[in-house]
Amino acid sequence: MKIGFVSLGCAKNLTDSEEIMGMLKDNGHILVNNPRMADAILINTCGFINPAKEESINTIFEMTRYSDKIIVLGCLAQRYEKELREQIPEISRIIPIHDYSKLPQILEEELEETKDVPYLKGKRTVSGNPWSAYVKVSDGCSNHCTYCAIPLIRGEQSSKLISEVREEAEYLASCGVTELTLIAQDTTKFGLDRSGELELSRLIEEIDQVEGLHWIRILYMYPDEITEDVLQAMKKSRKVLPYFDIPIQHANDRLLKKMNRRGTKEDVRALIARIRELFPEATLRTTCIVGFPSETKEEFEELLEFTKEIGWDRMGAFTYSKEEDTPAYSMLPEVDEAEAEQRLDRLMEVQKEISKKNNQKKVGTVIEVLVEDKDALSGKYHGRSAADAPDEVDGQVIFTSDRELAPGSYVQVRITDSSLYDLYGVYEG
Repeated sequence: MKIGFVSLGCAKNLTDSEEIMGMLKDNGHILVNNPRMADAILINTCGFINPAKEESINTIFEMTRYSDKIIVLGCLAQRYEKELREQIPEISRIIPIHDYSKLPQILEEELEETKDVPYLKGKRTVSGNPWSAYVKVSDGCSNHCTYCAIPLIRGEQSSKLISEVREEAEYLASCGVTELTLIAQDTTKFGLDRSGELELSRLIEEIDQVEGLHWIRILYMYPDEITEDVLQAMKKSRKVLPYFDIPIQHANDRLLKKMNRRGTKEDVRALIARIRELFPEATLRTTCIVGFPSETKEEFEELLEFTKEIGWDRMGAFTYSKEEDTPAYSMLPEVDEAEAEQRLDRLMEVQKEISKKNNQKKVGTVIEVLVEDKDALSGKYHGRSAADAPDEVDGQVIFTSDRELAPGSYVQVRITDSSLYDLYGVYEG
C-alpha cells in the first residue's frame, strides 16, 4: 500500500514519525510524498499551543481531499480524541499516544497488510538530511510547569536505558549520521525517573564513544539540573558541542515561582558564569515567555535587563498561550494581548542587537561548518556551524568555494561578514 505521512510539531514528534515510517517500510508499504498517490495518509499531530493545534486541524481537513483513509496520531489525538471523533468524521482512525504500544496491531487492522512487528523495533527512517538525526532520550515530563500541557499529553517522564540510547545512536551512525542531537522535554533529568539519579553525564560518556559521529548536540537543558558532572562530561567529550539550550522562561523570581520553575535568576547568573568559565566559546540559547498572568511592567523590564546582561546568542520568545486544564489557565490578572505583543517586540529588538553584535565578533575567525547544500543560482554553499542547531532553529553559514564540496562534509570556513542571524565566508579547507 502507498502511504502518505505528515509529521507536525517538534523534533520529539519527528522521532516518533520516523520510527513509525520505518515500521511501515519494513512491512512492505511504500512511502509517497505526493498525497494524491496515497492509499492512506497518516498525520502525526501537535497539540501543544493554539497555533499548533490549528495547523494540525487544518492539515487533517486538507488531507481528506486526497484520501478516504485518514489516520491521526500524536499529541492532538491524545488530548482531543473525543472531540476529533465527533467533529471530523472523515478520520478513519485516531491513535492516541497511550495506544502506541499497540501500533502494530492497529496498523494491521487499518492497512490490512502490516505484519506484527513490535513498535520501535523496526529500522527507523531518517526523513531529513541523511547526516543529521535526533534521538529522543526520554518521553513525557515531570516538571509540571503551570503553563504547560505536556504532562497531560505525554505523561510523566519515562527515560530510556543508556544502552538503548547508545544502540540507537550506533544504528544511526551506521546509516551515515554524523550529527546527533539528543532531545527530551528535559534532557538534564534523564534517568531520574528510572534509577533515582541524574544520568546525563554518564550518557554523554557513552554516546561520545560511538564511532562515526562527529557532532553531538544536547537540547532542552533545564538550568537547575545542569550539574558540575554534566559540565565536566561535556568538557572531556571529543564530540559534544558546547551548545547550551537553556529555557529560563523569565528572570523575575516571583513569576518563576508562579510558573513552577525551579531556581532563581541568581542561579541562572551563576550557571552562565560557570559555563563561560569552562567553555569560552559556548553558544547560549534560551526561551522566554512574556505576558504571563500578572506579569507587571517592572517585571518585564527586569527580563529585558537580564537579557542584556547575559547576552544570549540565541533566543526564542513567545507571548503566553492559555492552555486549558493547566494551573495557569485561570490565573489572574491576565495581561492584555496587545500589551503582551508589544513586550514581545521590545524583547526581540533587544535580542536582535545582541545577536548581531555576537555574530560580528566572529568576523575574521575560521570555523568548522557542516555543508548542507549549494544554491543553484548563486553557486554559494549553505551550512551550519557548531553554534547552529538543525532545522532552521538558528542561523546558517553562507560561503563560497572554488572546490566542489559534498553535502554532509565538514569544512573550514573563514568568516568575512555577518548579519543578524547568518555568517558569510570563504572556504579554507
